[in-house]
Amino acid sequence: MKTDFGTMLKLTSKEVRQLIRSGQYTSHTAGLGKGKLQANLAIMPEEYALDFMRFCQRNSKPCPLVGVTDTGDPNMGTLGHDIDIRTDVPSYFLYEEGRLSGVGEDITEIWREDFVAFALGCSFTFEHALISAGIPLWHIENDTTVPMFRSNIETVPAGPFSGPMVVSMRAIDERILPQVLEICRGFPLAHGAPVHWGHPKKIGIADISRPDWGDPYPIEDGQVPVFWACGVTPQVAIERAKLPICITHKPGHMLITEVADTAEIPIVA
Repeated sequence: MKTDFGTMLKLTSKEVRQLIRSGQYTSHTAGLGKGKLQANLAIMPEEYALDFMRFCQRNSKPCPLVGVTDTGDPNMGTLGHDIDIRTDVPSYFLYEEGRLSGVGEDITEIWREDFVAFALGCSFTFEHALISAGIPLWHIENDTTVPMFRSNIETVPAGPFSGPMVVSMRAIDERILPQVLEICRGFPLAHGAPVHWGHPKKIGIADISRPDWGDPYPIEDGQVPVFWACGVTPQVAIERAKLPICITHKPGHMLITEVADTAEIPIVA
């Protein structure tokens, strides 16, 4: 039996992970695990791990690296106790030779002894701070996934990894935009302040009503589209790199950690 989103909103981060691990929740994680850092995921063979780490270091805005496993170890111990990368994400994408070849809710059977898993900070973390400040977010209120777009902002290459930055979008009342910018600057592990606002076409987005991932987001009178660097950026780089195998989270379906979302560096309480 699946657990509904409304119930999940009331649970602790540990309780959320347990329901995800048991298959009782497989949807997006926006708004869940309040007070805890959420993370994007990338898993790949060890031979590509150093280049990917360089890619993250060179592109820390879309790829804020917060955790790395030991080779072959599925436990992300630096981000919390009893976090199993193979089961604790609601939905996974499997890439083979750069192409999406499968979607699953448990990757235990395809886990390999040469895999290294990377956790990257996620914008869902600063959303908690915005909501706490009384700033509404339409996608959370309406149980949808935030829209994400390929932009024309290029990342800095590293080894086989390169490509455009992916951005996520939220419609913000123009009068409170300075407050939103100030709040988000305080979360460098969650992409920090936006990279652009107001003019989608300037960053290569032709039609804001048709996101590459996620769901459309209405923009009301007096609102402005605001774009943040997004942790789906590595998925585009992985597609271009054409690794023989790689696993990521499904966009919007994050790993919820035990790290406080106000931490400057990942520290498990």
